[in-house]
Amino acid sequence: MDLSGKVALVTGGASGIGAAAVERLVAAGAQVAVADRDADGTAAVAERFGGLALPGDVTDPAAMPAVVAATEERFGRLDVVLLNAGITSGQSGITDLDVDAYRRIVGVNVDHVVFGLNAAVPALRRAGGGHVVATASLAGLVALPGDALYTATKHAVVGYVRAAAPTLAPEGIRVNAVCPGFADTPLIANAKPQFGEFPLLTADDVAGAVQDIIERGEPGECWFVQPGREPAPYGFRGVPGPKGGSKAPEVTWADH
Repeated sequence: MDLSGKVALVTGGASGIGAAAVERLVAAGAQVAVADRDADGTAAVAERFGGLALPGDVTDPAAMPAVVAATEERFGRLDVVLLNAGITSGQSGITDLDVDAYRRIVGVNVDHVVFGLNAAVPALRRAGGGHVVATASLAGLVALPGDALYTATKHAVVGYVRAAAPTLAPEGIRVNAVCPGFADTPLIANAKPQFGEFPLLTADDVAGAVQDIIERGEPGECWFVQPGREPAPYGFRGVPGPKGGSKAPEVTWADH
């Protein structure tokens, strides 16, 4: 992957998958802006790789436009965006519901992806195209019964990516999702003892899949990442159309 002269933005970049992705992007020649709520961690990663530290809360609707603007102001362009920030809710959301925690997980896992893509598109257009990768999860492809709220948010990310990609592809902007299985990152730190001998991905395994997606992913693909397997696009099955019906109409927001 040659990103010489390119600029990347990574949210959730202070640790785990985000920090590993920053390292790979810099190794490929990119200049990188690092955004994360952890101000100290953001500063440390940015300093280590000569990047731009942008601490803040990605759930704030004003945060992502400000982050994109700061990145363009510092580096003059934006070519690659990894919308990686994510959290778990710590509740099932089925028989228990902490509304504040629910709002928080939706804000980080879903709102930030929507805000991030919306903010990044004008900058990517100015650069003549680019790549957006959202970190979803295997829980965005199949149900994770132990965490219904996390599953709901990651399914939302996958659906959003698949629907947004065809709109932006003609402009040379590729939108994809990376869908890792369980990875040894701070996200599962408290639950790690429960995994026992279960094989876990490393943060760099997932960052490597992100690199593969940037290099050769097709618009709208959602790549699974599992230990011991090569990352690859997930093969979604189609759903049956109306019996005897013709091709579905193309509907735009203007039709509503």
